[in-house]
Amino acid sequence: MPKVGMEPIRKAALVKATIVEIGRTGSLDVTVSQIAKRAGMSSALAHHYFGSKEEIFLAAMRHILTLYGAEVRGALAASEGPEARLRAILRVSFSPANFRREAVGAWLNFYVLAQTNPQARRLLAVYQRRLHSNLMVCLRPLAGDRSADIAGGMGALIDGLYLREALKHGAPDSTAAVAAVFDYLDCSLKGKSA
Repeated sequence: MPKVGMEPIRKAALVKATIVEIGRTGSLDVTVSQIAKRAGMSSALAHHYFGSKEEIFLAAMRHILTLYGAEVRGALAASEGPEARLRAILRVSFSPANFRREAVGAWLNFYVLAQTNPQARRLLAVYQRRLHSNLMVCLRPLAGDRSADIAGGMGALIDGLYLREALKHGAPDSTAAVAAVFDYLDCSLKGKSA
């Protein structure tokens, strides 16, 4: 007889194990068996809860995006003024919770999965629209007509820094990543008044 209340606990364990395994291997070439073993359960139970490896991976990305969204909302609530809010969004993009080896690996593979999986593509589009919207709200009073170009550049820079980090070994350098995005922001905002 199944234990009542175990499903959410087991699903959470599988999601965390998925993030760790993808971060460890750096690819989607992990098996449900590897994920289940890391979570301390059978692959049959993992399939029972999620149905497929892609569904487990999508649940892991939803988890990462949920944590990211909560951190962004908290940072925005604690910031006043458009520039402070903009810098808060950028800091969160490279915070220790978001810019860790496992999450960086998951993001890289999420982009790959979005090329062939409609659910992943939709989830990625939702994230990209939300990021762009948040950046635009902050940039409009600072950069006027150039806001969309600067927001697009910042989004591309964030993606690019994650990609570069995925190709490195060792712990991600969030300080350097934040500095690079702040430099881009500062140069872009100075270009407005020139």
